[in-house]
Amino acid sequence: MKRRLAGLMAATDPACRILLLSDVLYTLAQMIGYIAIPWWITEKGGAQDLFEYGIVVAVATIIAQPLLGPIGERYPKRTQMILGVAGLAGIGGSLATVATFSGYQFTWVIVAGLLAVPANAFVLGASKTIVPELAPATHVPQYLALRKRATSVGRLMGPLVGGGILASGSIAATLWVYCVLLAITTVALRRLVVSPTDVTEPVLTVHAGAPRHAVHRWWSDFRAGWRAKWTVPVERGWTIVNFLVWIFVGPAFTLFVPLKIHSLGLSSAWLGACEASISVGMLLGSLGMADRLTRYVGRYRIRVGAAVSEGLILSVVGVAHQPLLIILAFGAAGFANTLMALVGSTHRTLAIPKEFRVRMASVSGTTTQVAGCLGPAIAGAALLHWRLSEVYVGFGLLASLLASSFVLVPRASEFFGLSHHEVVDWYRREYPSGFDGRRAGNGQNT
Repeated sequence: MKRRLAGLMAATDPACRILLLSDVLYTLAQMIGYIAIPWWITEKGGAQDLFEYGIVVAVATIIAQPLLGPIGERYPKRTQMILGVAGLAGIGGSLATVATFSGYQFTWVIVAGLLAVPANAFVLGASKTIVPELAPATHVPQYLALRKRATSVGRLMGPLVGGGILASGSIAATLWVYCVLLAITTVALRRLVVSPTDVTEPVLTVHAGAPRHAVHRWWSDFRAGWRAKWTVPVERGWTIVNFLVWIFVGPAFTLFVPLKIHSLGLSSAWLGACEASISVGMLLGSLGMADRLTRYVGRYRIRVGAAVSEGLILSVVGVAHQPLLIILAFGAAGFANTLMALVGSTHRTLAIPKEFRVRMASVSGTTTQVAGCLGPAIAGAALLHWRLSEVYVGFGLLASLLASSFVLVPRASEFFGLSHHEVVDWYRREYPSGFDGRRAGNGQNT
């Protein structure tokens, strides 16, 4: 495997090698921050501060989506990535400075979280579509696969590195490492060489009415996507179930984790191990396991079974007191989450008319973000009346119960039983009223 990876790296262009290096560094830094900041808030501010932080960042993300997407189209992708990562490095440096000299300041943690939202949006938005500008069209699939591997390396290493530094050092030291990694990533990205077309775009000519028009266009596309999604019963039910489940699964995978580790008196190294275990479970689920299970069990059964199992596994985390059991449970939950996401994802993509995929994906993303706001709010209110273990178990069981309602989605079993050939454009064929008379948008498929 190492020889194969080395061979693929040697065959790539210098620009793509730099991009792969930046992917590893960026993901590594982000996972360290993902460990450090929640642990800092949990240890110094408690559960209430943690849930307030989660709600504020989630709301900011919802607001930023319609504004930053169209605005980002006006700047070269390389420029967006450099400015975004540099901004995150500056935010990390300011947090590290506060932690070093002033200690815990929740107001500044909130401000930093808000500032990080647009920076991350620019980086992720540009990163998704920059590869075609760095590589020949024939090499794009190979480079995308390499990027997934690079991201997996960072996602696996980040929690372990972050948890280890926190356990042996301090929050300030961890945040300084986070800052330095992002600074190195910025330097690496400055060495990227993109195609001339990206450089010669009229990116700095912004007309007075352009932002307003861009937001209006986003809203128009969003309404078209929502109309199409609501017209198709399978898609409507799928979206509703996912929305309800994520309200309870989201906090169980994120905000509850540092609270659980802290409540057991364990060090931050165990928090890193839990996050790494989730990453390992997700990685195992994506390495062909979904396809193998589908052949023996069927897509529909895998989809329902994985979703129900995920909630039950997370409820086990709520009552567990043994660290190793918690780590194993998180790995299993990550595996189930990936199975649920992958099984049927190709079907869903093929069934949606090509010109509506961006629009409907925007609706799905927005509903997930709204659920991401409701989850922390409900969790914070629940913890005022019940213990963490009880709330954790309750969220897991509710997620499992709501996931089982997928069996009520009209025609879902029929849809999952179709072949890849039969499912192409199935939504339009079966429910033309949701798509006819709507012109394709000119946005990019992100």
